Amino acid sequence: MKIKVTSVYVDDQEKALRFYTEVLGFTKKTDFSQGPYRWLTVASPEEPEGTELQLALNNNPAAKAYQQALFQQSQPAAMFFSDDVQAEYERMKGRGAEFTMPPTDVTASKIAMLKDTCGNLIQVTQLKRW
Repeated sequence: MKIKVTSVYVDDQEKALRFYTEVLGFTKKTDFSQGPYRWLTVASPEEPEGTELQLALNNNPAAKAYQQALFQQSQPAAMFFSDDVQAEYERMKGRGAEFTMPPTDVTASKIAMLKDTCGNLIQVTQLKRW
């Protein structure tokens, strides 16, 4: 069994697509609509056939409440991994990303936290090498 798709709720799919592609550097994988429903995913260019991230519209009251609660508690909606968090921080900051936590050493890793402009916090993690 594999994880093929996971979701993050966003308040604006078009704005989310711009952020996840232009700031984070992911590529658009799937984008189709049926009536008011839009299925939109992005993937890492490092693993184009790997796990996809669905940018799901939070037009469901439960989804909106969940998204807002995570944000208010400073909990990331998604976590991405990098071999060099500092370099990613500099790259994304140069593209206009707003960080709530710069690269910080924590137990067994270095993390940075940023806002995705669509109601979520995103954590970028670098595992420490022993």
